[in-house]
Amino acid sequence: MSWFSRFLTSSLGRKLVMSLTGLFLISFLVVHLIGNFQLLIDDNGEQFNVYAEFMTTNPVIKTTSYLLYAFILLHAIQGILLWRHNRSSRGPVGYAGKAANGASWASRNMGPLGVIILVFILVHMYQFWLQMKLDAVPDVTIDGKEVKNLYAPVAEVFSNGGFVAFYVLSMVIISVHLWHGFQSAFQSLGLNHKKYTPVIRTIGHAYSVLVPLGFALIPIIFLINKNL
Repeated sequence: MSWFSRFLTSSLGRKLVMSLTGLFLISFLVVHLIGNFQLLIDDNGEQFNVYAEFMTTNPVIKTTSYLLYAFILLHAIQGILLWRHNRSSRGPVGYAGKAANGASWASRNMGPLGVIILVFILVHMYQFWLQMKLDAVPDVTIDGKEVKNLYAPVAEVFSNGGFVAFYVLSMVIISVHLWHGFQSAFQSLGLNHKKYTPVIRTIGHAYSVLVPLGFALIPIIFLINKNL
């Protein structure tokens, strides 16, 4: 086994991978939320379908998407391995190197929380991404061009009260995960400074509340509009 492989499988290497992939996913969530807000435009999904067509056909975006899928899987696997390692070690160490007895509830449960989030992502991808790949999504004509009507399955799922509850609960768990993970990612990379760390922590806390809240509001608004 090379030194690089040994490093990646070490506790320090796993924390580094978790931090880098986590920061990439944090950036992606902002882009994804901006796109999802187009679901709230009252145009029967036209603007969202144009956005979805661009995101699923642009070669640069498609390549980035495959990297994203790989990073999600790597982030989840490394997180579970790191959590199990910390649990089994004498005097377990938290995600960012804190002793467990001084760590927050979120940091002590990053593994279980990550598993729940992974399940949500798999369900989410099955309902939308896989259905598109299996050609189970109907076409719609926009400005003389046929595109996949991805608005249709989204509107159907977001009109289901049970799924909306599951979605909102998942956003709460993601918020808890981000509350600890955002600032810890910088800390694990050694980016600590008495002047900047409090700023990073504040931005992280705001992000961990506002971004999941934005995602949660979309299906709630859909469900409310359906029942008006």
